[in-house]
Amino acid sequence: MSIGDRIKLARTAARLPQRKLADRVGLSAQAISFYERGERTPDTGVLVRLAKALGVRVEYFFREPRRIDQIAFRKLSCVGARQTLAVEARVRDWLERYYAIEEILGVASDPAMPSPCPASTPDEAEEAAQSLRDQWDLGEGPVPDLIALLEDKGLRVGVLDPAPKGFDACVVWADDAVGIMVRGGLPGDRQRFNLAHELGHIVFGAASVSDDKLAHRFAGAFLVPAEAARRELGDQRKRLDLLELHLLKHKYGLSMRGWVMRAAELGIISAEYAGQLHREFTKKGWRTKEPGDPLPSEHPTRMERLILRAHADGMISESRAGELLGKPLPVYVADEAHEHGEMPVGLGSG
Repeated sequence: MSIGDRIKLARTAARLPQRKLADRVGLSAQAISFYERGERTPDTGVLVRLAKALGVRVEYFFREPRRIDQIAFRKLSCVGARQTLAVEARVRDWLERYYAIEEILGVASDPAMPSPCPASTPDEAEEAAQSLRDQWDLGEGPVPDLIALLEDKGLRVGVLDPAPKGFDACVVWADDAVGIMVRGGLPGDRQRFNLAHELGHIVFGAASVSDDKLAHRFAGAFLVPAEAARRELGDQRKRLDLLELHLLKHKYGLSMRGWVMRAAELGIISAEYAGQLHREFTKKGWRTKEPGDPLPSEHPTRMERLILRAHADGMISESRAGELLGKPLPVYVADEAHEHGEMPVGLGSG
C-alpha cells in the first residue's frame, strides 16, 4: 500500500472530501488527488500537515499493509455508501495496528475455534452454540465477561466509537485470523448480544449463507443455554415477572427482551404471550432502553495491554505507542487513569 493509498484510506475513514482536506492543509484539491493517485509524493512538511488534518500519526503513512479477506457487516444496509467506506477504513486501520503490536512482541492470536459448522435451522444454531460452550468448557452458567472470554480464546475484539447509526457489529476475516468490531456506547446486554451474534457467524463459517435469524438464535443459546433457561424459569410458565427478567439480565448479560425471546424459543411461554410482551416493550419504549439500572458495557483490553507492555520493555517509543493506540500515549494513560478511579500510573525503573 503506497503513501497515496494511505492518504485516501485515512481521508475515507475521516469522511472528508478531497476539497475539505485540501482546505485544512492549505493545498489544492488537485494536489490531494495527485498524492492519492501516486503521481506526486508529499514531502515531510506536507505529511505532517496531512497527519494532523486526518487525525493520524505520520507513522501511519508508512505502516505495513495487511490483507483483509472479508469484512462482513450486520445491519449496515441503512448506512450510506460513504459511511460504509468510512467504517471499513476504520476497521482496517484497527486490525493493522493490532497485527503490528502482535508482530513486535512475537505473540500469536490463534482462535480456539472449531471447524466451520454451517447452520440452516434454529435447532442446528442451538446445537452449534452448545457445542462451542462444551468445547470451551463453559458449563451451563453465565459468562461473566464475554469480551475477556473472546480475547482469551484468540479472537481480536475492537469497539467502534463513534459509529454510524445502523452499525451494530462486523466480523473481519484477514489472513488466518478473525476479529469482531462492535459498536461502542451501548448497554452491556445489547453489546454482548451483538458480540455473540457475530460469534455465531464465525462458527457458521465465512462462506456460510446462514441468515441473521440463525445468528440471533445462536447468540441467545450461547448466552443462556437451554438447560440454564429451564432451570431459571421452569419448564412451563403462563406469565413472567418484570423484576425477574431484570435480575436475570444482570445475572446472564442477556436483555429482558432477550429472555422473553429465549423463553418462547424453548416453549417455556407461548408465542402469543411472547408477542404480547414484545408489544408492551414497544409501547413503553423498552426496546431501546429497558427499565431499571443498565448492564455495564465491557471493554477489550488485550491490544492496549500489549502496547503498554512493549513500551514498558523499551521495544517501542512513546510516539510508536501512540500511533498503535490511535491517540498520544499520555492522553491514553490519562483517560484510562480517570476511567479506573484516578489510579496512579507509571512505576519506577529500578
